Amino acid sequence: MNNDFVHTRPLGITMGCPVGIGPEIILKFFQESGPCKNPVVVIGNLDILKKTADELGLDNRIISWAPGERIVPDTLPVFTTGQLFPSKLKWGKPTITTARAMVHYIEQAVNLIQEGRLAGMVTCPISKIALQQAGSPFPGHTEMLASLTKSRKFRMMMAGSRLKVVLVTIHEPISRVSSLLSVEEIADCITMTVHSLQHDFGIRSPRIAVAGLNPHCGEGGMFGSEEEICITPAISTYKGPGNISGPWPPDTVFHRAVAGDFDAVISMYHDQGLIPFKLLHFKDGVNVTLGLPIVRTSVDHGTAYDIAGRGLADPASLEAAVNMAGLICANRCEEAAL
Repeated sequence: MNNDFVHTRPLGITMGCPVGIGPEIILKFFQESGPCKNPVVVIGNLDILKKTADELGLDNRIISWAPGERIVPDTLPVFTTGQLFPSKLKWGKPTITTARAMVHYIEQAVNLIQEGRLAGMVTCPISKIALQQAGSPFPGHTEMLASLTKSRKFRMMMAGSRLKVVLVTIHEPISRVSSLLSVEEIADCITMTVHSLQHDFGIRSPRIAVAGLNPHCGEGGMFGSEEEICITPAISTYKGPGNISGPWPPDTVFHRAVAGDFDAVISMYHDQGLIPFKLLHFKDGVNVTLGLPIVRTSVDHGTAYDIAGRGLADPASLEAAVNMAGLICANRCEEAAL
């Protein structure tokens, strides 16, 4: 991944749930990744990070940061928002207080981007259950960010060096997927995928494979008719740039993409795309939100409450998410300068 562009504005990492693995992977990222090609700050809580460092024996130099201040080399700069008392918190035990804190980190990061203080944001994991218990109307990060940025349409891309997957439906029961598919939804997903590959990843003429829903793409209607009813018409409807093909049998299309035949695969449902993706990119996968006016990437894992505070968390996905956010910011800036 070519990421030589250095931003004058830093990227912001939101700390995620304060009692999950977010604080730990942040500390390890700053310690293990070496000098960042792009300046990075944390939107979270300085005291929580210091407590985590002390408990895990990490020697990060953690300092306060205010918007507009320069980034001091070899430090972990933190924009603290809200008040938490580390002594009252237990690893792996979220509360309404920690849930409200993780929401506040996200809101502050979006505000700082909109004010021109940050170039983009990288999110550490939050608890969807804690989010609901705190009274949030959103099921997760993506929906919250869409609301904060007034974005009507958004998609989830899972991106790695070997495979990129975009989902038509996301967190839905398998029994509902067929009824949620339509020509309009699939065509919209194709359009947003092309736009991202062009503007975020610098691929001028993307090659996109659209996966079928049923085994063998329905085998002419023997195993289902969604391919004929909505998937094939959606592909035919698209008249924009790039090479869009399909529907391809789901059991072979990901192999072909990894072999280099396609730049991305559009999947009809969550596990169809994420099983092959996580097989390849379990440690370094990145969640990229398409359709937002801001740059947002995320780690491809949850809060891991079962190992929080034990020193076992791997920062590889966070490092990949920071690098990808930097790449996307660089590509957008370069395009805007043309």
